Amino acid sequence: MTSGIIAILDDIAVLMDDVVILSKAATKKTIGILADDLAINADKASGFMSSRELPVLWKLTKGSFVNKVIILPAIFLLSAYLPIVIIPILICGGVYLSFEGALNAYKLFFNKKNKTNKTNDIKQNEIEDPAILESKKIKSAILIDFILSIEIIIITLGTVLDQSISIQIIVVSIIALLSTIGVYGFVALLVRMDDAGYNLISASENRLLKKTGFFMVRALPVIIRTLKIVGTLAMILVGGGIFVHNIDLVHELVHGWPIYPADFVIGLTFGSVFLLVYLLLKKLFTS
Repeated sequence: MTSGIIAILDDIAVLMDDVVILSKAATKKTIGILADDLAINADKASGFMSSRELPVLWKLTKGSFVNKVIILPAIFLLSAYLPIVIIPILICGGVYLSFEGALNAYKLFFNKKNKTNKTNDIKQNEIEDPAILESKKIKSAILIDFILSIEIIIITLGTVLDQSISIQIIVVSIIALLSTIGVYGFVALLVRMDDAGYNLISASENRLLKKTGFFMVRALPVIIRTLKIVGTLAMILVGGGIFVHNIDLVHELVHGWPIYPADFVIGLTFGSVFLLVYLLLKKLFTS
């Protein structure tokens, strides 16, 4: 009896050890999408009245959990009964990530209309009903979260495809749960950072605390911009990595290259091609 219990506990310990190791590996693979998800949601959750920031963020968090509840069973069923489609879905994710990364880079460096568009968006937001604007931003953010959640789950699953279905379910579920809690928890801290700074400025007579408050207020937009840049680079890297590791021809092309340069070059190359096609089609259908 005792030996049986010990054997069960030993099996559980081995299982949890595998889960921890695989979860760490999966986290490294999904860090790019998480950074992008963080930047997007920080942007979507900001710009509201202070009293609405946390309620909006709570709606986004609930929407993200609903997304996971929808996606996880579907992916597990596919993995169990139709595993052949997982790699193609993963490659589709690579297409999306590399394209989005290239598009973000294009907007950052080459799109001169970007600032004008942002100014127009701000003017439009000023005349639009706040409740309607809030609803639109929430729906947009939840849709983006749905797409990114699929990629997070698929990429995580890709790291454990050679494991048993039980380990797949545990690892993927942990990463999915942590991605929502981690991203939205950090966003909550970010969007309240400027308020905390203003409180320090107005309520404190201490010069150090006032300087800290000013720093917090000024740092928030810098942090969000930095997250966007990091997210863009990470999307290109992760997208390229998907192509390198799942398409034999691409893998052969960069055989012997250092991992990160190979992933970046492939991601940027594929992303640039997809971006060029997108811009040509956009010009064709809007002209």
